[in-house]
Amino acid sequence: MSLASGARPRHDTVELLTGLLVMAALAALLALAILGRHQSGSDGYALRAVFDQIDGLSVGSEVKLAGITVGHVTAETVNPKDFRAQVTFTVRDGINLPTDTAAIVTSDSLLGGKYIALSPGGDDASLKPNQMVGQTQGSISLEQLLSKFIFSVTDNLNKSKGSGGKTPDAGP
Repeated sequence: MSLASGARPRHDTVELLTGLLVMAALAALLALAILGRHQSGSDGYALRAVFDQIDGLSVGSEVKLAGITVGHVTAETVNPKDFRAQVTFTVRDGINLPTDTAAIVTSDSLLGGKYIALSPGGDDASLKPNQMVGQTQGSISLEQLLSKFIFSVTDNLNKSKGSGGKTPDAGP
């Protein structure tokens, strides 16, 4: 009996060490995943843009041109004077964007993450590093669109009930 009771503490120690090792490995993988997503590449040049609304856009979000990722968002700040969002992002070297390029905050799908879509213009001059993109369109809130749709349907139903269902163009 003393042999069986003496083996139990060693078995518990092995289980405890195995559990700790698994937890450490999971923590390391999680840290790599988080750091890898927000890691900004040194290649490319920085541009800035000001938006009214950037819901869902965050540091590390992609910047796409023609559907291809050409950079990442590196910083987001709020201008205390006009309360608009200023976003700094990188664009891969070798991509010379015209000065009339537009930056649009959009999403992959209804539930997807936000990114900046670049729409180049036709100007001959190119944007320089740290220059401001002049034409921007902020993100469109799905909740606001649904709210407007619901209220417009409700208003139309109320108007049709108020007129008794008759149309103004109905003849005698």
